[in-house]
Amino acid sequence: MNTKVIVVGADGRMGREVVKTVLNESDLSLVGAVDTRNHGLDVGVLTGGTPCGVLLAGNLGRVLEETGAEVAVDFTTPEIIRENLSVYIRHKVNIVIGTTGLSEEDVDDIDKSAREAGIGVVIAPNFAIGAILMMKFASIAAKYFPNVEIIELHHDEKLDAPSGTAIKTAELVKAGRESIRQGHPEEHEKITGARGAEFDGMRIHSIRLPGFVAHQEVIFGGLGQTLSIRHDSINRESFMPGVVLAIRKVLDLKGVTYGLEKLLTE
Repeated sequence: MNTKVIVVGADGRMGREVVKTVLNESDLSLVGAVDTRNHGLDVGVLTGGTPCGVLLAGNLGRVLEETGAEVAVDFTTPEIIRENLSVYIRHKVNIVIGTTGLSEEDVDDIDKSAREAGIGVVIAPNFAIGAILMMKFASIAAKYFPNVEIIELHHDEKLDAPSGTAIKTAELVKAGRESIRQGHPEEHEKITGARGAEFDGMRIHSIRLPGFVAHQEVIFGGLGQTLSIRHDSINRESFMPGVVLAIRKVLDLKGVTYGLEKLLTE
């Protein structure tokens, strides 16, 4: 039997891509779509295809009641997710969250609520398989190249900085090396912020410009050599295999699983 899926934030750029993907997967059934705009519009038409019979709606609770959805894919904002959480819990629907900007406290609260309700939640800073590999490779390299800086580049409508991927990468690097203070001890920023954000002695730089989707380079420096590990998402299709994997896996989980890499190793 196909897994019943609803997409929340379906009229956003990521939401539309998720809609198209779910419609094309033989073991998934799109049964609902929620957004704050374009109510009543068929999401098949919204995504440039033919009518599919699923209309955009604004009331999440009603959609869950009417569809009996098993998984909700939420690409909204941290604020909306906090509001939606009680609705998901009440209907005992599993959740795949692709929104970055959630705090550790948010994740802890979601985990506690999900475990009490007996549902699974996947939260991933990045759903691109290549990005997961980039982070894995960076964690390995950090043991041998402790001096590292991270440059992440995204479109200019991204709200949070650094990106969730950059923060996750920095955490993995921290776990793989001894903490050090990089750069000259007397270095001075002529313009505040010129050296980027500081995390465990390393620096993270965030670039926001039109034309980018999601990109990150991790640069390591050693004696007489440098090592660069880079991943580029050219379009949002790059995230879809990871989203589909999360939808399929979340049904067997309880509480929060943070990071797509944990699903790749199970």
